[in-house]
Amino acid sequence: MSVNWISRADRLKALPTYVFARLDELKARAREQGLDLIDLGMGNPDGFAPEPVIKAAIESLGKPQTHGYPPFEGTASFRRAITNWYKRCYDVDLDPDSEALPLLGSKEGLTHLALAYINPGDLVLVPSPSYPPHFRGPLIAGGNIYPLILKAEKDWLIDLSAIPEEVARQAKILYFNYPSNPTTATAPREFFEEVVAFACHYEIMLVHDLCYAELAFDGFQPTSLLQIPGAKEIGVEFHTLSKTYNMAGWRVGFVVGNSDIIQGLRTLKTNLDYGIFAAIQTAAETALQLPDSHIKQVQDRYRERRDFLIQGLAELGWNIPPSKATMYLWVPCPMGINSADFALDVLQKTGVVVTPGNAFGEGGEGYVRISLIADCDRLGEALHRLKQAGIRYQPEVLA
Repeated sequence: MSVNWISRADRLKALPTYVFARLDELKARAREQGLDLIDLGMGNPDGFAPEPVIKAAIESLGKPQTHGYPPFEGTASFRRAITNWYKRCYDVDLDPDSEALPLLGSKEGLTHLALAYINPGDLVLVPSPSYPPHFRGPLIAGGNIYPLILKAEKDWLIDLSAIPEEVARQAKILYFNYPSNPTTATAPREFFEEVVAFACHYEIMLVHDLCYAELAFDGFQPTSLLQIPGAKEIGVEFHTLSKTYNMAGWRVGFVVGNSDIIQGLRTLKTNLDYGIFAAIQTAAETALQLPDSHIKQVQDRYRERRDFLIQGLAELGWNIPPSKATMYLWVPCPMGINSADFALDVLQKTGVVVTPGNAFGEGGEGYVRISLIADCDRLGEALHRLKQAGIRYQPEVLA
């Protein structure tokens, strides 16, 4: 029963439907109809977290101090593990007491950062397509989004020269993400240097999402924003343990970089949450200390799935260039059908779940994202179903 005088805040009314929530509804209906779903929608890694991580969490649960409130800024040992990891991976020096902050996952941190720094009416630069919290967080905070439409012919890189002068002068924050979710695009170091110079010139805060850096293939080494001279004076970088360490449901990530920006986020969070359960912090600390052989195993797993699915899609008419990083493929829709209708058509005809590109903003229209979160046997079954249903890529016309 609803009461007509109870209304939701304008900030909720302004938000478009969260496509992943809508996908959950459609998946539930499909299951009710008896469909065997192959869910390649969300970036939800399959399998367990590494055994040492699980053991560390269990051991921590046996200690009474684990069960009290954790420190707002995270445990000192976890913060040191974060900064040691950055030094080892990127040769970036960070102060664990002021330049690293654990988070309840990067999604939470990205959204709360917007609440901490964006006033109603502030102009925020956000690529389109992009990870939804990059634009939904600023929308919740009342910001005005200026979408930076990414193009395949530009390798899905932000074209800084296309940003109008008056827009650049008004902009307060630039969110960006390489390796990219959803496009799988990667950026060379020179691009990061250009972004830092651009942001310094126009006095824009940089917020970089580096959540897929370890899922890199074929010798590619992603760049950290903080490797660029001057970046730490104007920006922060977010990371998560969800993808690399199969800890999506554990809800743990972190932000590093400019101490003043981080302090602002910490101040907001002290008013909203009590931090991460100490056992999870212990487990995350263990994950960041795992040998490089773990990362190689993860890379090998996703590379094998990438190659298998690209080859199978090629037999159905798709020519997908191998992605250098991430756990996704960014796949064009057949001509004459939009991304939402194509994803729904695939779901209804085959039980295979993919994510429509418009879930990531207007720039994602015409594509779907496929997550490499199933083994090759299951991916093979998905390809078989697509073939049986007559779903192919025909760039000229839709059959």
